[in-house]
Amino acid sequence: MPRMPSRVFGALLASDTGALTSAELGDQLRISPAAVSGAVRYLAQVHMVSREREPGSRRERYRVHSDQWYEALTNREAIIKRWEDALRDGVASLGADTPAGRRLAETLAFFEFIERDVAEMMERWRAYREERFG
Repeated sequence: MPRMPSRVFGALLASDTGALTSAELGDQLRISPAAVSGAVRYLAQVHMVSREREPGSRRERYRVHSDQWYEALTNREAIIKRWEDALRDGVASLGADTPAGRRLAETLAFFEFIERDVAEMMERWRAYREERFG
C-alpha cells in the first residue's frame, strides 16, 4: 500500500471511533487536504474505508469497519479472477509449450491455488471471529 494511504488507514484504525473527517485526518497527520483526498480515494477503491455523511452536515467522515480485511480480501479475489482470465488468454495465445506460455501457466496455477485457499480461510475466519468476538 502506498505511504499516504497507509498513514491515513493507520490513523483511522487507531482512532477510538474508527472514523475521522478530512480535517481531523489532515490535522492529526499534518498533511494537506489534497493528500487526504488522494489517500481516501485509494482506500475506498480497495474497500478499506467507507465514506459517510455526518447527520445534518455536508462534511464526510471516513470509516474503517471491523470487516475491512474481509472486504479488502474479497475485492482482491475479484481482481485475481480477472488476472486468471488474462493469464489463460496469454497461455492460449503464446502456447503452453513455449517458455513464456509455461511461465504464464505457472503463474495461473499459483493464483488458482491461492484463490482456493482464500475461500477456505475466509470460512475459518468467520467461525473464529464469531467464537472470539461474538
